[in-house]
Amino acid sequence: MKRFFLLFLAAVPIFFVLQSVAAANAPTGHSTGETLQMEEVVVTATKIPEKRKDIPNAVIILDEEDIRKSGAKSIGQLLANEPGIDWRSYGNFGGAAQEIQIRGMRGNGTQVLVNGVNVNSPSLGLADVGKIPLNNIERIEVIKGSGSLLYGSGAMGGVVNIITKRPDRDKMDLKIGAGYGSQDTYRLWAEQGMFVAGNLGYYLTANRAETNGFRSNSDLRQNDVSLKMVLEQSEAIDISLYGDYLDRTYGMPGVKPPRGTADYYIGGKKFYDNEAASLLDYSEDQDGHVVLEIKGKPRHWLGYQGKGYYTHMENYNYNRYAFDGSGNKNWITNEVKGADGHVDLHPFDGATLLLGGEYRDLRWGNKTHALDSSGARSGKTATHAHLFTRGFFSEAQYRPSDYWKVFAGIRREEHSAFGSENLPFFGLIVNPWPNTALKINHGKHFLAPTPNDLYWPEDPYTKGNPDLKPETGWHSDITLEQSSLNDKIFATLSYFHWDVNDKIQWEPDSQGIFSPVNLADYKAQGVEAGIKIGPCYNLTLGLSYTWLDADEKNRAYTRQDYGWPPFSPPDFQYVMVKRRAAYTPEVLFKGDLTYQSDFGLTATATIRHVSDRLVYRTETTVYPDTRTVIYTLDSYWTMDLKAEQRFHGRYVFSLAVTNLANVDYDTHMGSFTDQNTWETSWCRYPGMGRSVFAGLSYEF
Repeated sequence: MKRFFLLFLAAVPIFFVLQSVAAANAPTGHSTGETLQMEEVVVTATKIPEKRKDIPNAVIILDEEDIRKSGAKSIGQLLANEPGIDWRSYGNFGGAAQEIQIRGMRGNGTQVLVNGVNVNSPSLGLADVGKIPLNNIERIEVIKGSGSLLYGSGAMGGVVNIITKRPDRDKMDLKIGAGYGSQDTYRLWAEQGMFVAGNLGYYLTANRAETNGFRSNSDLRQNDVSLKMVLEQSEAIDISLYGDYLDRTYGMPGVKPPRGTADYYIGGKKFYDNEAASLLDYSEDQDGHVVLEIKGKPRHWLGYQGKGYYTHMENYNYNRYAFDGSGNKNWITNEVKGADGHVDLHPFDGATLLLGGEYRDLRWGNKTHALDSSGARSGKTATHAHLFTRGFFSEAQYRPSDYWKVFAGIRREEHSAFGSENLPFFGLIVNPWPNTALKINHGKHFLAPTPNDLYWPEDPYTKGNPDLKPETGWHSDITLEQSSLNDKIFATLSYFHWDVNDKIQWEPDSQGIFSPVNLADYKAQGVEAGIKIGPCYNLTLGLSYTWLDADEKNRAYTRQDYGWPPFSPPDFQYVMVKRRAAYTPEVLFKGDLTYQSDFGLTATATIRHVSDRLVYRTETTVYPDTRTVIYTLDSYWTMDLKAEQRFHGRYVFSLAVTNLANVDYDTHMGSFTDQNTWETSWCRYPGMGRSVFAGLSYEF
């Protein structure tokens, strides 16, 4: 901890240099004034519009222009390696799940919202951000640090709020486009928005995407549509109705087998080849959301917001096992109905009181059809569960002067499965100068077990655990933000520390059945820094760096008697070991250089670095050799290029090259057993090599 804190302190003088530069460039006889970055309005951090300098958390803000310049194909790729953010996937193939992990916290510790509604899968606790189309997005706000006060379970590492586009009163938006690229990838898109009658407007988007993927069984077919309708009566009332629907089908190739692996068939069906551990497994997702929101500010001292929402998520999985051809068909359904709201009161100058509540009702279902060696149905099971949560929160803010502001709040969370939690939060902001903010916060966070954790039906391999406790812990951070040179430089620096108790982890029992249990704890500390310089001479430079030290406590399994006969109950000794957190890089780096000409050309080069990650094989099997085996996913650098040229004011041609140097890198690991040789190997999920995508759009 000492070295990280010293690193933070060593960088602080840089901010005072920036402040001196800002003061030196201020007009004579006037104050420096408040710069644009410090004046950026953020909604997610406090549920009400606040200037960036007035919220106690570290923040990342990306708007529609940032998204367009980036050339990113997904939200994960867009946010990857921003300060404190790691983007993880199982090989970057077409339908691979994409997780956002903040400050070393697992993916279920990040709550992803669309228009303020949680889109994490209730059954998994994770949000697959690869599903969310980028052309639907107006703005992304990332709030780092504990968000459990306002957002409840799953906001331990932070909150990503995706705000979709609204119609513009001053114009009609109509854009259509098409693109084609590597791996027979194509995409069609259209969006249109306008006010149709008085105060009533809408914004509609539609997309279709297909790709064959970069290896066997890594294809994706996705269709999605979204509609936002708004009724802007006055400042006192604003009504919006948002809905979206997604339908996608994608292959599940698994790991890449060892080189030289021969094709394997059962009954004339090929089960795997040297590119993919599975050629038959695939999944389908059908997700829909509806959100009705009403908000307004009828008095200068009173504001309000309320929303009701409905979510339906259905995931279908088809799995076959190469060892005998058996498998299953599995349907997991999540149906969520909820409502939340708050009022914000301003009793006197500088004071704000936020009072709110939330109710969430979840119905979960798991239906499985077993398949025999020929793929025919051989039995079925069905499990259902009903969970609900209630949350009540209050937060007080007070700014007695221009130089400082304080926060204090508490949430009472009640969960039908495990009881209740009280979640306090404290914050302090110091503004020694108008363009400087020192932010300090400390809060409690928690994560509830998912329905999969609690109620997964028992079979020969897995079962749920209804006796789980929630994960709980504390998150603290210190952030310094600084603007200078008339908005030409913006820098941020943070030190953070968090811990989690009663970590939930799936692991095998003495009979080899995987089930979730509460283990000890895991924790992390680190430093994150970012700077944006420009535009200067049509160039803008952005640099981001994260240094992370994350540890976990897991159980290692040691066989005391290696002479036990087959099928006898194994005798295990459980040893708690402290180790560097699995799959967690110590260093993340991102650099962007953007050139924007006066004749419609915008070009961006992005480099990313991910340091090595450790993988442990201690919770994989109960066969005799279960000693700890450590694997390393090597560090790597990648480079992406994006160029966009506007013609005749309305046509836009874009060209994006991902992984320009065609770097080989791996994102995850898993086991593979060759049925021809019976050798089991620990294999990798490879990242995608160089790919090119070109698109042409027309804006009416």
